[in-house]
Order: sequence, then structure tokens, then C-alpha cells
Amino acid sequence: SYFTMLGLAASERCALVRDMVGNFAHLIDAYGHVPNGTRSYYVGRSQPPLFAFMVELAGELGACDAAKLLPQLKAEHAWWMRGSEGLARGAAERRVVRLPGGELFNRYWDERAEPREEAWLEDVHTARASGRDAGEVYRHLRAAAESGWDFSTRWLAEQQGEGRTLESICTTDIVPVDLNAFLFKLETLIARLAAGAGDAATASDFAARSQQRRTAINTLLWDDAQGAYFDHDWRRGTRRTCLTAACVAPLFAGLAEPAQAEALAATVSRRLLAPGGLSTTERTSDQQWDQPNGWAALQWMAIRGFEDHGHHGLAEHIAHRWLATVAAVYEREGKLVEKYALRQQDEDSSAGGKGGEYPLQDGFGWTNGVTRKLLADYPRHSAHSCVARSSAPLHR
Repeated sequence: SYFTMLGLAASERCALVRDMVGNFAHLIDAYGHVPNGTRSYYVGRSQPPLFAFMVELAGELGACDAAKLLPQLKAEHAWWMRGSEGLARGAAERRVVRLPGGELFNRYWDERAEPREEAWLEDVHTARASGRDAGEVYRHLRAAAESGWDFSTRWLAEQQGEGRTLESICTTDIVPVDLNAFLFKLETLIARLAAGAGDAATASDFAARSQQRRTAINTLLWDDAQGAYFDHDWRRGTRRTCLTAACVAPLFAGLAEPAQAEALAATVSRRLLAPGGLSTTERTSDQQWDQPNGWAALQWMAIRGFEDHGHHGLAEHIAHRWLATVAAVYEREGKLVEKYALRQQDEDSSAGGKGGEYPLQDGFGWTNGVTRKLLADYPRHSAHSCVARSSAPLHR
């Protein structure tokens, strides 16, 4: 993934970054998108579209000629936008939603309305317990898996009287702020590379698309009173109420206005920043993409996003707190893990995260990659001392 590549780049493993980009380009050539995994039953859904970020990183390293990947970037965009031509206002088709005002957004979706092969029994139980149409529930579950946030109260019903349990999942009803920020980045990169290649028509087309998306995000997904970006429920025509770390994606993708970045920095500091790092959402639940868990990918997007918008102090606070969390667990257990239970009070202990459908995973690519990159960016952080003391710890 992109986040793994960050660590590889910091370790000067440029050839491996090049090969990973080549693998993803091959998947786009074969399927039109980067599947959720390289197994046949994952082909119906994508990963969050971060290929543009990968290409940009590899290009900056000199690991690839980004212009030569323009066909794959355009193909991925076409896959996400399939169904947009002629889409009526207030309607959705596949991964595209057109709001009553004409604004065009994307959502997570899946081609199939049946249980996931990797969690068949769990999905059947969820659908039965919901009392809803089973196919509808299955598609919502699959769409949440496509988002990477599987699962979170972010995707659950917020209406009064509807419990925030997985049975109320409604992923395809939601316009996610991060997905649309990622696609803005894809559109801007296509426009830039096309301009460099002398393709003025494509450059103009995608520059217009990106500007339309930017305006829509900054108008409809931004809450000025709260100073943050929120997801949107397109079926009900209402803004979602749960503040999540996805709100930093517009900064990470480079579409936020300076005043929005200023307001968001204050909101994140007040409502999402914990002693252990950036909280995933404001809500505590038994889902793994909620409090108290923190995830490396979200830390990086916040750090990079706030850095790029001049909020260096906040970026450093997030980085230092996250590195301290990772280092504390590493010193005690001799390993890095997929997610972490963030300290909510200074006196709390750091620990591996909980919740989700499977046991806590060791490793994990994006934790390793983001940690390696942050260690390179913050050479004076105390986390360096635990690495120096135990460069090859016992993995318990």
C-alpha cells in the first residue's frame, strides 16, 4: 500500500516501490481498479483509491516515470465514475451519486449483494438479525470493506431509535469525505500529467472535474459551525453527525482552503487528539474503526495534511504522540501491530488495539511504513532510543 511505500522510501528501497507501483498498474490493466485483495472473490470491490498518491511518491523518488502511468490513472478514474453519464439528480448508480443540487460525488459500493466469502457466517448472522433485506445488508457490509473502515459507527444509522449496531449499517447511503478527497487528488494528478504530456483537452477536462469536486466538498461536506468536514447521507439529505479522522483527508489531498485548515486544526486538537495520537472517531464502540483505536494511516494523513497547510506544531504533536504509542508497545512486546488502543489519559498504558472480526495482526505494513517514515522525519524522538537498545527484539 501507499503507507508501506512511505517506509520503503525512507529506507531507500526505491526498486521495491517501483515494483509495487508496477503491480498495482497491472491490476488496473486487468480489472480497471486495484481490488480489495488479490483473490478472485475480492475483484468486485476496490481498495480506497490511493494509486495517485503512490504514483506521485514513486515519481518523486525517481522510481518511475509518472507520465507513463497516465493510462492506468485514467482507467481507475473511469472505473470509479462508471454510471455518472446521464445520472439524474437525487439518484445513485454503482459508486456515483448525484445530489439534488447537481453535485457529483462518489460512494463505496460492491458489485455483489451476498455475504463476503471471508466472513460468510458473520454476514449471514448480521443480515438475519437486522430484519432488513439481506441483499441490501450484504452490499452495505461489502461497501464498508471497500472503504477500509470495516467496521465503524461511521457507517451505522444515526436516526433516533436505531441502535448503533452493525445490523443498522448503511454504507452505500453515505458520501464519504475521504473517498472524494482521494478522487480529487486523482483528478488533479491526471490533469497535471496530461498537461505535461501536451494533452490539453484531457488536462482541461480533469482540471474542471477536480475543481467541481473541490467546490462540492468544501460546500456540502464542510460544517463551518463545527470547523470540520463530515460525511453526507445522500438519501436523507443530511450531514452525518459523527466527527471522524477522515476529516483530515481534504488537507492531505490538498483541497482545503486556508481558513478551513485553520478551523480544522482547532477542531482536531480539541475533539480528536488524544495523549496516544489521533483518535479514529469521537465515538467509543466495539468496532475497530472507533475509539479507543488509532491507525497509522490516519496519523500520517493528519500529519502530512497539517504540515502542508502550515500547522507544524499540531503535526508534530500527532507524530510524537503516535511514535510514543508505537514505541511503548514495541518495548513491552517486541513487535509492531496493526492498530493501537490510544491512551486517553496521560497515566494510561499504550496497548495493541481491540475490536473487529479477527485477532490483532502483527506487523503490519502501514504501521511499519509510517513508523519508519516518522522516525526519519523526527530524528530526535525518544522512540529512536528503544530501537537502538533492542534492534532485534524477541517477538513474543
